[in-house]
Amino acid sequence: MDPTTFNALKFDPGTAPPNSRWVPPKWITKSANGIGDIQSPTRNEISGAWDPKGPSINGIDLTKPDPRLRTPDVKINEENTTATSPIAFINVTILDSTGAAPYLGDVLVEGHQIAKVGGKLSTDDLAGARVVEGKGRTLMSGMIDAHTHFSWTNAPSLDGLADMPVEEHTLFSAKSAATFLDCGYTMCVGAASAKDRLDIVIRNAINAGDIPGPRSLANGREMAPTAGALIAGITRFVETPEDIKRAVDELADLGIDQCKFSMSGEEITEVLRSEDTTFPDELVAAGVEAAHARGIRVCSHARSDESILQCLQYGVDIIYHGSFISDSTMDALEAQKDRVFVAPAINFPLSTLTDAADFGYPVSKAEAVGYAREAEIAIAALKEMHRRGIKVLPGGDYGFAWTPHGTYHDLEHFVNLLGMTPMEAILSATALGGELMLHPHELGKVVPGAYADLLLVNGDPLQDITLLSHKENLDIIVMNGRVHKGEHEFAAPSRAAAA
Repeated sequence: MDPTTFNALKFDPGTAPPNSRWVPPKWITKSANGIGDIQSPTRNEISGAWDPKGPSINGIDLTKPDPRLRTPDVKINEENTTATSPIAFINVTILDSTGAAPYLGDVLVEGHQIAKVGGKLSTDDLAGARVVEGKGRTLMSGMIDAHTHFSWTNAPSLDGLADMPVEEHTLFSAKSAATFLDCGYTMCVGAASAKDRLDIVIRNAINAGDIPGPRSLANGREMAPTAGALIAGITRFVETPEDIKRAVDELADLGIDQCKFSMSGEEITEVLRSEDTTFPDELVAAGVEAAHARGIRVCSHARSDESILQCLQYGVDIIYHGSFISDSTMDALEAQKDRVFVAPAINFPLSTLTDAADFGYPVSKAEAVGYAREAEIAIAALKEMHRRGIKVLPGGDYGFAWTPHGTYHDLEHFVNLLGMTPMEAILSATALGGELMLHPHELGKVVPGAYADLLLVNGDPLQDITLLSHKENLDIIVMNGRVHKGEHEFAAPSRAAAA
């Protein structure tokens, strides 16, 4: 059926690739049964029988995290980064990311942790502390980018990401990490590195306290069969189960926290469309098992419905994009919503449509290759994911010329396009960020015992979510208990003690 017969769909159906099998799902048609949707799959290509409502692989329950996964170390060297004096925020509006409404109160930071939250701090609490008068400004946790590429070089082409020599590339990646922190992102999950060790080196330097940056989880080069590589110069080629097992083991030996499979196409290549699936089942199954056996997670570039289903059948942990998900695959994803995270990077297709023209990629071209169509379909799918309680997190594939580092607009998109409330968008960037980092009690919340990774926002982001898209609205940034920005606002300990 012609999708333009539905008022909800405005794209030109001629932009669909000739082999497209996408049909409007029920959340677009508003039909109880959808239109032409296939029955839920009951088998996979590797282990045979598969129950999407009670999924498992190799005896492992896919509705829960694989018990073999390790908890990554996110500690930052205290000697080099933690303030010597306590820090006191008084008269701040505390947005604690527990789901509670914001409230007026004080917060005390001791060392690298939050010590007290809520009531008015005592004279003893303030003795020796450096104090900032909040004047009602919002104090909240730092945010997460769940789809981070420190090593994407703001290049105007895909191939340009591979061109920078390693020495300059390392310095650029360090600068990118600092930019994330400058913009309030205190947690980053690597979604692939242009060279195998770049993420690792930057993570280790941040953790040692040698350079400023967010707590990060490192990735290596993305993996794909030769015929499925999106960017050959930054891809590790894998053709057989033995290849992918070897690649995973080599990257695990280097010290990555997760690995990346590029399992579908991308419209901008004009060769591999977003609806194309590039990984055979046997590679996905072998790669996930190899990674989980080493205790590391798997993330996937998965825009096509078939690739999303593969992620769910074989245990991929983090799905990037998820644009062309069908009714039956959405049901399967909902069954695994306690295990799987989705980081759609919706800013990339949107910015390709609006901002790439200045870099030689006109709007007409972006529309012709299918980005207007994909953006509309993806937004509808993400609204449905949010409605079902599937964990959708910010992270925008930043690092291209038209999506440069420092231009982070995901939370605006979540509110304006996906129908999230500002609170829901902030929780996706904070509390869910802590979950994705596998430190839900220490990261993403303003509670006693959590790491002191904090933002003092000049205004109320619940009234204006765009405040969090512009770093000038972040008056103070604290990372691991040390003031990264806004040192001038703090009263010296001697003055605080006398107060």
